[in-house]
Amino acid sequence: MTPEPADSIRSAGLRVTSQRLAVLEALDGLPHADTDTIHRRVREAQPDISLQSVYVVLGALTEAGLIRRIEPAGSPALYERRIGDNHHHAICTGCGAVQDIDCAVGHAPCLTPAQPTGPAAPGTFAIMTAEVTYWGLCPACHQNSQNQQNSQNHKKENA
Repeated sequence: MTPEPADSIRSAGLRVTSQRLAVLEALDGLPHADTDTIHRRVREAQPDISLQSVYVVLGALTEAGLIRRIEPAGSPALYERRIGDNHHHAICTGCGAVQDIDCAVGHAPCLTPAQPTGPAAPGTFAIMTAEVTYWGLCPACHQNSQNQQNSQNHKKENA
């Protein structure tokens, strides 16, 4: 069970503010949302909140470990409330949909890098996590792709 947003904020050592509450509550209904989407949702409850304020709140909540920032290549940063577990993401190259993918290994890090050699070998990184992003087509885009392929094949056969 997820703790109440105010309790989460307090337990992270932050002051509970209406802006922080509104952002956490927005993220409850918007997994993998970018800043603009979060801002639009928060403005429904707090019309005067600025985009800059949302950026500041997202930064504070991320730093406190209450939310996670993911940065898919070529896309704006996305934020999610699912934290504290080792999961990855699948991103649709057709529509941009993002889906959580549970890690098959379970523990972090789930990938083990090859041992470095040469001058960088002494004092190597202590790996704590590994981020995996799967790129592909969501079911809807895959179906659309198949339908387009079938339509093109049908046109070629009838030409």
